Amino acid sequence: MALALGVVSSDMVFVGAILFGSQYFVISPADKIYAGIIGSTVLLVIGVYYIFKKATITYNSAVPTRVNRWGYFLKGFVMCIFNPTILFHWTVVIGAASTVYHVGVHNRGLKIGIMFLTILVVQFGMDTTKAFYADKLRAKISVKFIHRLNEVAGIALIIAALIIFDKLVTNFVFSPPGR
Repeated sequence: MALALGVVSSDMVFVGAILFGSQYFVISPADKIYAGIIGSTVLLVIGVYYIFKKATITYNSAVPTRVNRWGYFLKGFVMCIFNPTILFHWTVVIGAASTVYHVGVHNRGLKIGIMFLTILVVQFGMDTTKAFYADKLRAKISVKFIHRLNEVAGIALIIAALIIFDKLVTNFVFSPPGR
């Protein structure tokens, strides 16, 4: 639960920083393309890394102390705050929300706030549920299973990177954004 609280806290930092900080920047369409190319390259590299990542399993069955709980909180927070895919995720979600709740929509701020509060509460609930069941199923999880999960995650990231790159640069399969 402490790890999930750290993850949700980092997400709240991202949401706040993007929502309130982005209003001070004017970004040209060319810069958006460069940022998208850099982002898709980062996703591609992370995807390749996950495909070849060596899986390990270490179990510690000790009940966490108060100090360990803070360590788990910090681990969840730091793990997500330095993960570029999480920043990319929240940027995409906020971009989508800003098209639905554009300037001029009645009670725009309230609607955006309710949407993000709902997302964060559901995410926290899912993370704690996953932690609960992961503890119950830990004996059944093998190194091979973890490796297969890493491969699937890597392939998904590579596909996302290729789609973003195609939308921004080549337009071979997908049309450019906004068309």
